[in-house]
Amino acid sequence: MSFPPGIRRRFVVSFPLLLLVTLSFAVVATADGASQDDGPELPACNNPFKLVKVKIWVDGVEGEDLSGITASFGASLPEEANKSSKLPAVFSNPLNGCSNSSSKLTGYVALSIRGDCDFVTKAKVAQSGGASALLVINDNEELYKMVCSENDTSLNISIPVVMIPKSAGDAINKSMEEKHVEFLLYAPTRPIVDFSVIFLWAMAVGTIVTASLWQEFGTSENSDERYNELSKESPNAGTGDDDDKEILDISVKGAVVFVITASTFLVLLYLFMSAWFVWLLIVLFCIGGVQGMHTCIMTPIVRKCRNCPQKTLNLPLFGEVSIVSFVVALCCLSFAVVWAVNRRESYSWVGQDILGICLMITVLQLARLPNIKVATVLLCCAFVYDIFWVFLSPLIFHQSVMIVVARGDNSGGESIPMLLRVPRAFDPWGGYDMIGFGDILFPGLLVAFAFRYDKACKKHLANGYFLWLIIGYGFGLLFTYLGLYLMNGQGQPALLYLVPCTLGVTVILGLVRGELKELWNYSPESSSATKNLTGEA
Repeated sequence: MSFPPGIRRRFVVSFPLLLLVTLSFAVVATADGASQDDGPELPACNNPFKLVKVKIWVDGVEGEDLSGITASFGASLPEEANKSSKLPAVFSNPLNGCSNSSSKLTGYVALSIRGDCDFVTKAKVAQSGGASALLVINDNEELYKMVCSENDTSLNISIPVVMIPKSAGDAINKSMEEKHVEFLLYAPTRPIVDFSVIFLWAMAVGTIVTASLWQEFGTSENSDERYNELSKESPNAGTGDDDDKEILDISVKGAVVFVITASTFLVLLYLFMSAWFVWLLIVLFCIGGVQGMHTCIMTPIVRKCRNCPQKTLNLPLFGEVSIVSFVVALCCLSFAVVWAVNRRESYSWVGQDILGICLMITVLQLARLPNIKVATVLLCCAFVYDIFWVFLSPLIFHQSVMIVVARGDNSGGESIPMLLRVPRAFDPWGGYDMIGFGDILFPGLLVAFAFRYDKACKKHLANGYFLWLIIGYGFGLLFTYLGLYLMNGQGQPALLYLVPCTLGVTVILGLVRGELKELWNYSPESSSATKNLTGEA
């Protein structure tokens, strides 16, 4: 649903979008809890850690697969399920697996809980009892890497040793009550590159290009109609004043305050993350997404049909409203409600990405950077912000605040919606590749400025800045995913790579061309005045 122009801009930009953009300084993250190394098998205590799939059958009925991670010792697991064997499961007795078990272990997968002795001791006890494999249940949800002690340099452990999270252990314990449970363990290989990364890259770059070129579709010739489709009459109609009020110019002070506010909101999310808090973000996301989708649909409609007769309705609070705009608003609202209801379904990422892209396109139309000076302050602050909350925050909070918030820990199974995500189609582990809105919006503000500057100065693609910034942003995303791969799936602060590849490219080109001072002090108003004087002459 749209709102009258003044109310719409203040509501959409100043409140929900401020929160959404603030909280969407998210990292490019993976849904994995551990890394995987596909290198060669090494002897003794130097085995690579590999993610493990645990297939489970309860009384012959196959259940949901569980995940685990191998130890740095023990036998390796096959990469394919058909090369592994189905084995019955039994709990060790005592449950900690630190001494000989009174339960029969021969031919079974032994299960023990973490603690009371080291992992090597548990493996030796299980192996001496005749177990075919050992599953260690962790005391939390992390997949802890089981290593040898410094004195264990040469071991003769010939059974696979795997750790599973606490929730998986609880599910197994519940299933094994008077039931026959069987396991099949294998360690499938993950592809180096999944097509989801390529698709996500195309969506991020495409969103920035579309938002930058969006002015050509409506704002330049028909800005009054685009922003006033719900309010047919305005005191300033036709004067251009209303269009100016719709634009939110970012200042140096505003950029600094924004990053401080972002840090505050991030810490609050980290400390008070809960299902109701995430639900509040979902509602704000839907409001912003509906407004963005309505704007993206109505802009080309109004531009193409600006001379067509329009039937109107009189609605409370909104006044005179065109029927077309009202119908589009209802459709957008219905779309958002359907997505919110089905947000946990496997296909919900499509609706989330559509709402998110429309939201970001609208934000990049309503907010703008006036010059490179403001862009430098904003992006440099964002650069430091991203690195601190991903890599340095564990020194204070003992875990990465950004990654915890992005994963939605302690949120009752809910996840924050302020990111684009694409499922990994060819990854046996599934999950999603993701990128936060902030990693698109903040470089996008600079790219949109470059487009406006090139247009005002009548620069062509080759001697302008827009094309080179798009190329720089694309390479920045590639470097981000390269870092993600080299760091074995650990979440990366995307702005660490994107800021040098966009702001850095702008500064270097400006220096080489001798235009850096003009870019630094550029003013859209002075450019417009110059163009007007030229036109009058």
